[in-house]
Amino acid sequence: MFEAHAIDSSNKTEFYRELTSQLGGLLTGERDLIANAANTSALIFQMLPDLNWAGFYFLRADDELVLGPFQGKVACVRIPKGKGVCGASVQRRASVLVEDVYAFPGHIACDSASRSELVVPLIEDGKVLGVIDLDSPNASRFDADDQAGIEKVAEIFLASTDF
Repeated sequence: MFEAHAIDSSNKTEFYRELTSQLGGLLTGERDLIANAANTSALIFQMLPDLNWAGFYFLRADDELVLGPFQGKVACVRIPKGKGVCGASVQRRASVLVEDVYAFPGHIACDSASRSELVVPLIEDGKVLGVIDLDSPNASRFDADDQAGIEKVAEIFLASTDF
């Protein structure tokens, strides 16, 4: 049985090395999309400090993201491609790091307490399948180290999951 253990977050490189190691162990032997997305979002939410939302949106019909498993307050269910930070990530096919969501044109405020956001697309065989979305009540919560760490989380999730 997998058991998560606390990770020292003072060194982000070591933090993400340990987080991805724990994620690999957590997902070993399970290929189900919903189960793996649920456990991945729970692990992220449990381990990363200063989050108020962590979860997935999955791309449907190439033009709309639909809410997947998450941890946090209730969320927007559908986000059109190109709208908000999540939709921008899909359209750009790249991670989007926003220090202040109120300065991001077209930001969708699912939770008015969110101040910063990091969205990493899930891309497999050249196709965008969805995104991992992290929100924080703190402005400038995320940096390049967080982006690189969550991009590695996305790689592990994709390698362990059947879509």
